Amino acid sequence: MRAEIDALYRKAGAATDAYNLAEERSKKQSGEIVKLAQAIVEGQAKIAELKSRAGAQAREQYRNAGLPAGAQLMLSGDPQLFLDGISRAHQGQQAAKGVLGELNRTQEDLETYTQDASTNWTKLEASRVKQAKAKKKINAQIAAAKKLESQLEKKERARLLQLEQQAEYKSQTAWLSSGALKEINRGASASGKKAVAFATSQIGKPYKWGAEGPASFDCSGLTSQAWAAAGRPIPRTSQEQWRQLPHIAVEDMRPGDLVIYFSDATHVGMYIGDGAIVHAPRPGRDVTIAGAGSMEILGVVRPDR
Repeated sequence: MRAEIDALYRKAGAATDAYNLAEERSKKQSGEIVKLAQAIVEGQAKIAELKSRAGAQAREQYRNAGLPAGAQLMLSGDPQLFLDGISRAHQGQQAAKGVLGELNRTQEDLETYTQDASTNWTKLEASRVKQAKAKKKINAQIAAAKKLESQLEKKERARLLQLEQQAEYKSQTAWLSSGALKEINRGASASGKKAVAFATSQIGKPYKWGAEGPASFDCSGLTSQAWAAAGRPIPRTSQEQWRQLPHIAVEDMRPGDLVIYFSDATHVGMYIGDGAIVHAPRPGRDVTIAGAGSMEILGVVRPDR
């Protein structure tokens, strides 16, 4: 039963990562749509102003009996007036061309903004669909795991926790004995110290999938917020943290580094020294300290490298 419960929570963890990534993309696309909408409004205002200027030039020409400025000067019969006015006529022609050119460019920009907004809206809707599917999957798997746990007697639930701790201890002991970590008390960077301080101050708060604090966290919500508090924003999900952040050797990790777990990079904890991590384990558990080698390590990343 413990293996089945663990498997369900692992699957829920993977779905949570998919949900968080879709949510992050939705936020980004929503922000881009807002910027494009502002650009469209500004473009429309600019087009209205340029059309007004072009209309004023057309009305001026009408008031002059429809004759271009150059023709009026030729018919004036005053050579000096003609010479004085040539420059102004040329400037007026250039201004008219400039207004029309700017109007065309602004209209082209407006069309591009509109197309980009439409594309981003399509992406936003796709992300929302992914979020909805991931949310449904997460809730189903957590509900199934909780149902299994609810079938256990109080003593059996205590035994379940004991089995989890024994498995973690066995794995941690084997990992440390292997010499995988050269130095367990390597010094942290200034930013790493801030990140560790934030993460460890959350100990005791409950795990909640999709949560980024302040009352609760999921695994990558804890690590991303810790590094944000240290002044180094990092990707929101454990999979993106693994994909985008610099990789370092496990043996060289220092406090503040992130330890990525399992082959699909669906769990993450923060190394705090002494061979330990702080992490948000799973639903039903609180943010806690555990052995860095208590789970299957995929690798280590360093946000401030």
